[in-house]
Amino acid sequence: MAHLHIMNGAGDKLDMPIIRTITISDLFTALRRGAADFWEKPSHYVLLILIYPIVGIVLATWMNGYQTWSLLYPLVGGFALVGPIAALPLYEVSRRREQGLDTSWGEAMNVIRSPAIGSIFALGIMLLVLFTLWLTSAQTLYESLFGSSPPNTFNGLLAQIFNEPGGMTLLIGGSLLGAGFALVVLCTSVIAFPLLLDRDVGAYVAVETSLRAVMRNPIALLAWGVIVGLSVFVGSLLLFVGLAVVLPILGHATWHLYRLLVEPASHIRQAPAA
Repeated sequence: MAHLHIMNGAGDKLDMPIIRTITISDLFTALRRGAADFWEKPSHYVLLILIYPIVGIVLATWMNGYQTWSLLYPLVGGFALVGPIAALPLYEVSRRREQGLDTSWGEAMNVIRSPAIGSIFALGIMLLVLFTLWLTSAQTLYESLFGSSPPNTFNGLLAQIFNEPGGMTLLIGGSLLGAGFALVVLCTSVIAFPLLLDRDVGAYVAVETSLRAVMRNPIALLAWGVIVGLSVFVGSLLLFVGLAVVLPILGHATWHLYRLLVEPASHIRQAPAA
């Protein structure tokens, strides 16, 4: 089995990518380029168009059958938390398209053969752990306000939120709680996955580079987080059908955001050996 460079990458020294300063207008540039990638060959996304409505129906059925409507909001928010994992093939399509390579769906799925797959897997586990903590925290908040008996229907959930004592506390507290988890994900992974696809720098450098990108561009990248969150929310309406368009465009746009934020590999500087 090939050696997996999970934490420190393939080199003997840490490659520390150089971060650029961007503006709000650059976010819309990334979105335009992401939309262009999406519309170039939308046949790639037939699978996505089929999956997300099915996911929405399954979730709605599950929440009805097992009375878990109290987790509706955190489950929808979870798309934004774990989205970077699902978007890996989309990053690969954008990477291959800018290099003039074959962008077929089969080639995009070859992302699993990336030299950095160990680091990608490690970061994916981190996001899944955060998602689990988010669901657990949201459920704990709900039970602290309404007890352990969730509503039987979506209308029952709305009645609790808007008519019962504690409803506004749940809405505001849950939103703040979700925003905290989303901020952690933004700071640690906003460009981590595209960076790992582009360069085998290791999980540590990928997370550290994302943190530096947010620290250098706090307003722009917080705005990016808001754009992603609102887009996922809107796309989740009508049984998640909108996500079939929203998530691919956001995935492609994230690749282009990475390109705008990080200097090309030829400008990498190396950290001194320990």
